[in-house]
Amino acid sequence: MKSGIIAVIGRANAGKSTLVNVLVGEKIAIVSPKPQTTRNAIMGVLNGENYQLVFVDTPGLYKSANKLTDIMMKATDDASKDVDFILYVHDGHGGVSNTDVALMKKYVSGKIPAAIAYTKTDIMPKERIAGDVKFLYENGIQVDIFPVSARKGTNIKKLKNYLAEAMPEGEKIIADDIISDKSQKFMVAEIMREKILLKFNDEVPHGIAVVVNRFAPGENGVYDINLDIVCEKPNHKAILIGKGGRAIKEVSSFARQDMEKFLGGKVFLTTYVRVEEDWRNKTGLIKDLVIL
Repeated sequence: MKSGIIAVIGRANAGKSTLVNVLVGEKIAIVSPKPQTTRNAIMGVLNGENYQLVFVDTPGLYKSANKLTDIMMKATDDASKDVDFILYVHDGHGGVSNTDVALMKKYVSGKIPAAIAYTKTDIMPKERIAGDVKFLYENGIQVDIFPVSARKGTNIKKLKNYLAEAMPEGEKIIADDIISDKSQKFMVAEIMREKILLKFNDEVPHGIAVVVNRFAPGENGVYDINLDIVCEKPNHKAILIGKGGRAIKEVSSFARQDMEKFLGGKVFLTTYVRVEEDWRNKTGLIKDLVIL
């Protein structure tokens, strides 16, 4: 059989996590329209009839703004070095710039085999695809390019088959019953953060972390989960809580529903909001709040 590790790399908000979720067939990474949604390299596993693909969904390539983004970019660079294949994900809807070409060359022009997933083709003029692909080839991007839509499923099967064929011969890397390397506790925190990203405006979510204080499956099948939502400013705390606590109740309710689907049981969820000023520039706090 064939098996290998695939680093999924691309600019922030290119659709990496959505694509990995669709390829694996399970939700292993949170998704939102905002950059910096993925902060950790998250592994997802796809087992086929004669192959195993181990995807490493990495933080989006992003201009350094603080110590947190520096750590995120290091995670992406580290993930690109010791893998069997690099799948570079590009947001086709956003066009192709010289900066995009430079980033692609950094990751797909080395010794590691690579391809490009040109995403979001369902929300762009189809006639533009051929021109963008031609532009990339003319500018030195000499790898296979797959126009795909994760939302519509366009060319997803073709991409899976291509990746399976590109893997080296070998035994399975991960046991059959594992679809991700992240714990239930990690995923619960990520689900909460995803709902915050989707509900609140751009100013608040980037400075949000979620810390799970208690994660306890009860004998009656009910999970007792207690978590802190950490923000950087007192006014952010006020926004997160909302008038009369309405905002925090609403976002917690949405998160609880997804947690119950993920865990397959009822959840008793308690949430608190606390302030840790400028935590994204404090290495000790970053490790405490983000690296789970």
